[in-house]
This record gives sequence, C-alpha cells and structure tokens, in this order.
Amino acid sequence: MRVWPGRTLLPYRTGVALHTGLRSHVELRVTESDTAVAMGTGRVPVLATPRLVALCEEATCTAVEDELPAGSTSVGKRVQFDHLVPVGVGGVVWAEATLDRIEGRRLSFTVSVMDRSGLVAAGKVSRVVVDRQAFLAHTR
Repeated sequence: MRVWPGRTLLPYRTGVALHTGLRSHVELRVTESDTAVAMGTGRVPVLATPRLVALCEEATCTAVEDELPAGSTSVGKRVQFDHLVPVGVGGVVWAEATLDRIEGRRLSFTVSVMDRSGLVAAGKVSRVVVDRQAFLAHTR
C-alpha cells in the first residue's frame, strides 16, 4: 500500500485514492414513518434512533461514493452513537460525516446530526471498502 500525507491508495486497486477530510451532509424532514412508534423502537412520536443512524450512514456513503474504485462499495462495520435530543414530526435535521482515518480498507468517520437549535446526535461510523461481487458471493 502506498501512502502520502492525507492519501491512501486502496491495496487491491491502483490509481484511485481516498483521502481524509472527505465530507458530506444529508437532510431529513421528520415524518410519521421516521418515528420510534412507526419503527417499533419506542412509544413516542419522535425521530427514532435507528433512523438517525441510517441518516448518518447515508452521509458516510455519500462522502466517499465518487472516490471508490469501480466495482467497489463500502459496507457498515461499526457504529458508536449518542442520541441526545428528541426531534418531533415536521422537524428538519441534517447529518454530517467526515472521513477521519483510513486504515487499509477500513474507513473511520465522525458523524453529527444537527437541527436549527443545535446538536441532536453524534458518534463514529466505521465502514470497509469491498469488491461488490466478491462481497455478494459470501452472503448467506
């Protein structure tokens, strides 16, 4: 694997480099289908934690999707997440993801979710870059 400050070539491909600092953000207007009640994870009509995690994972995917080698994708490995504030139906939140570290095929992101009043949630998400066909060949 060749390494330059802030850049790492993926070991099984050449010519395509990911680099730390890649960022993305995605927005969500909370609907009834995004609530803990609808997702079966609580009895309150507020934005569900699993929906927040999915929004953060979407932001991590968006941050690197245009930089991955052809035939590759990233898959979730680990989520560390704190949901701090409830957001009701009609509220708008946005998730931001920043690629902080590259270790071989493993990508580590810092994620945060904000609304107009401030921080809603924050954490870390790890993803692994895989060859799509090889990965699918090993599904059960």
